[in-house]
Amino acid sequence: MILVAGGTGFVGGGIVRELARRGQQFAVLTRDAARSADRFPGLAITYREGDVGDPSSLQAAMVGVDAVIGTQQFPNSPIENPRKGRTFEEVDARGTENLVAAAQAAGAERYVYLSAAGAAPEGYHWFRAKWRAEKAVRDSGLTYAILRPSWVYGPEDRALNRFLAMSRFQPFVPLIGAVGKQMMQPVFIDDVGRATAECLDNPAAANQTFEVGGPDVLSMSDVVKTALRVVGRRRLLLPAPKFVMKALASVVQLLPGRPLTPDAVDFITMDALADPADMSEKLGLTPTPLREGLATYLQKID
Repeated sequence: MILVAGGTGFVGGGIVRELARRGQQFAVLTRDAARSADRFPGLAITYREGDVGDPSSLQAAMVGVDAVIGTQQFPNSPIENPRKGRTFEEVDARGTENLVAAAQAAGAERYVYLSAAGAAPEGYHWFRAKWRAEKAVRDSGLTYAILRPSWVYGPEDRALNRFLAMSRFQPFVPLIGAVGKQMMQPVFIDDVGRATAECLDNPAAANQTFEVGGPDVLSMSDVVKTALRVVGRRRLLLPAPKFVMKALASVVQLLPGRPLTPDAVDFITMDALADPADMSEKLGLTPTPLREGLATYLQKID
């Protein structure tokens, strides 16, 4: 039995669908099974209730579990809300430590952790939190695999879909930073699902860390231009300077729901490069080019 923590989220959802496609036996960890019941139409999903922030709630969820996939994120990530415990430190770092301890106690054998490109012991706090989570997994004594994806896109991706929604009604699309010059290797959600599922069974994945990226090295402006071409639109990309957005974020973070924070502006304007060569060689996976991935779904949902 595989337990997927974070399976109701965007990235976790892609992993859940791939596990279902492969006929794997798994359950999705959720704080509220009733609220999650309609998350995957057409799929018969087993839910187990538990909260990564509450170690006592994880014991029952781990019964019979052989492997854990940790892909939990807090709502509205990367916009943290410390008052509600929605931070990288609480959810990524401490949440992973709690899951690892519960997996060890239950006698699980394998752990697959979805980290992020750029995870490191120094630098921004979100990268340090991811590194702390990775360390908990590496030091666990479990057979592990760590995946560090670049920017993930797919039908449920809010960022790119938001840009396209704006392009329906206005002749320009605003981009934060120097006209979206942050560099990334966009990776299709289906590829993330395949890589994660492969790490459960492929001997070559044992105790390995893989960068998970697409074959295209692009700026965010390149990504948006490609998406606009796929849906047949021509729009002006309007620069929204980072210092202006950070000043704005320092004000709007005081609003209910914290729609934007200065830290989130830093997060979304950082490079996120992830060379997929090792993943391709050891797991036998060929990453999907951006335009090909976008074409599978954009015209259906736009």
